[in-house]
Amino acid sequence: MTKMQNEIDEYINGFEEGYFPPMELLARLAEELGELSREVQHVYGVKRKKPEEAIRSLEEETGDLFFVLICFANSQGISLENALTTVLNKYKNRDANRWTKKENIK
Repeated sequence: MTKMQNEIDEYINGFEEGYFPPMELLARLAEELGELSREVQHVYGVKRKKPEEAIRSLEEETGDLFFVLICFANSQGISLENALTTVLNKYKNRDANRWTKKENIK
């Protein structure tokens, strides 16, 4: 995760403009989530694409969303590795007995 954050930071800082302001990044994040949602709807929902609409993959749209999320984290000095580790530990503790565990899974 740190490597990805560093790579994107190097890329963004290669431009005079640098990172967008936080509210712009948040708007972009919402936009990318909307695009991913639209693709999920087209793949799994009842609303299919029109013939003239471009076909985008769920992988591409997830990548776009992830890129903007990393940009937001970088601009705010957030380590996504630390953030995800903290959240994973929270879920492991809080939800330890919430779901039915599969056999032979630790």
